[in-house]
Amino acid sequence: MTTIIQCQQLQKKFRGTEAVKNVSFAIEENTITGLIGHNGAGKTTLLNLIAGYTHPTAGTVRVFDQTPFNNLYVSSNTMFINDDMNFPTSLTLHELLQMGATFYPNWNYPLSEDLLRYFNLKPGTAYTRLSTGMKSTFRAIFAIAARTPLTLFDEPTTGMDASVRNDFTRLLLKDYIEFPRTIVLSSHHLSEVEHVLEDVLILKNGEVLMHTSLDSLREYAVGMSGPKSEVEALGAGREILFQQKLGTEGLYQVVENHFQQEEIETAKQKGVTISGVSAEDVSTYLIQPKNGGIEDVYNRSE
Repeated sequence: MTTIIQCQQLQKKFRGTEAVKNVSFAIEENTITGLIGHNGAGKTTLLNLIAGYTHPTAGTVRVFDQTPFNNLYVSSNTMFINDDMNFPTSLTLHELLQMGATFYPNWNYPLSEDLLRYFNLKPGTAYTRLSTGMKSTFRAIFAIAARTPLTLFDEPTTGMDASVRNDFTRLLLKDYIEFPRTIVLSSHHLSEVEHVLEDVLILKNGEVLMHTSLDSLREYAVGMSGPKSEVEALGAGREILFQQKLGTEGLYQVVENHFQQEEIETAKQKGVTISGVSAEDVSTYLIQPKNGGIEDVYNRSE
């Protein structure tokens, strides 16, 4: 497969603060990758580097095998959607769609017009007069209709109602199947976009914790619940992603999944239940501080 994005030891500092720290990864052509992390994880800075909006402090970023900063080829083949995206204030939504059709060669004009009607956006309205959620919806329409070889979404569902968020992800997947391209989609919550993703890139404090397929993330960890002593013995020597007390004698732990079938059978005999852990929970445990759950906060304060 063709590599669309290649980062090697990529760094970005702002006034001495490292927003992106020695990041290395590659994203292949015609894939949908979820960029997952909390606020301040470096998601927006990384997307700005990929889009060519800013240049690295150190390391390299290559897009279409070119340096993206101030690169006309990269900018004309990339759509970067974020809250700061601006449109000409003198144009209506209908005129903005017409403008997009003249700039992007793969533009699907009938689809853009149909989506404007579907989401009840008035063609004669100015973009600046839209609510936050409607602006997000229009930006999503614009990005999907453009069908650029690379599309970057930075928290695209801000302000959208739940039903509109669902429509957006369904629309994104349907159009991707019809017209494959490379898409990077950032989000705080994996569950909101999980059903459209193939790969996941997890950031924490500016560093890549994991870049893997969604299927691999789903199998990365298991949960163990049962008597505290037995759970601790079974989890000994394994990375503990999360743990929480269950009553006075019980314990729940989430650990890396390296169990053999015979270990699982032995655990059952000792009263320990081993269960799957959702991809959303695994990503949450990976990026959150290892301070336990909210119950542990109360337990420590008592």
